Amino acid sequence: MLLQKQEKAVTDYLIFHKLPLDILLEVKDHMLSQIADIQSEDNTSFEEAFHQTQKLWENEFKLTSYSLLCREQIPVILKKMVKEKYNIIFKKSLLFGLASITVNLLLIYFSADQEMYNDFFRFYNSLMVMIPFLYWIFNKNMRKYMRSDFKYHEKSFFTMYQRNFGIFAVCGNFMFQMILRGDTYLFRFFRTNDPVSVFQFILSLILPYLLHTLIFFIMINFYEHKNSLMKMQNYLESPGCN
Repeated sequence: MLLQKQEKAVTDYLIFHKLPLDILLEVKDHMLSQIADIQSEDNTSFEEAFHQTQKLWENEFKLTSYSLLCREQIPVILKKMVKEKYNIIFKKSLLFGLASITVNLLLIYFSADQEMYNDFFRFYNSLMVMIPFLYWIFNKNMRKYMRSDFKYHEKSFFTMYQRNFGIFAVCGNFMFQMILRGDTYLFRFFRTNDPVSVFQFILSLILPYLLHTLIFFIMINFYEHKNSLMKMQNYLESPGCN
């Protein structure tokens, strides 16, 4: 059985590679298991087993850029795990966004005139901004874990989701402008015989859909971030983690 200081050596190694804590703990479990297996099979010391394990994981910790838009260098294993989990979240966000924009379109047929539709449009899209904001307000114990400058041992993010909350400020700004402007093109297209520019019509369809999708992406990120922190609570409160 590995000693606490030996586990700490593995933790420090993973912190050095700047893995977020949720992924760090997952990788750490695999590495500790491999170290124990090597020690048992080869009857060797922890240091030698740890060195062999590092060799086995060497390619996973090579640095690579996350994408063309994000040139920051991150370990290969982090890129693979982040992409896998974000793809799932993004697919869910696209579906929720589609459902949300469908509701937005149905409001056109519940509206007697353009003015009523604009009221519905502003109220519904305001909810899209207010719900995640209120969720943040009523989770005050979570706020520090949402800051991009708040890190475990001042080196690692607490979860892989922690960096994404800045998107909400950008998205909220666009939503606010859209709410103030209202919408005339969709109502005119579906409920009147007035001519509508094809470009304006497509923009009026796509822009709300993209913004709603991003809002849901942030909300799911927050949910996953909170769940990850709850799962790690015992570890974060243990004496050895500080």
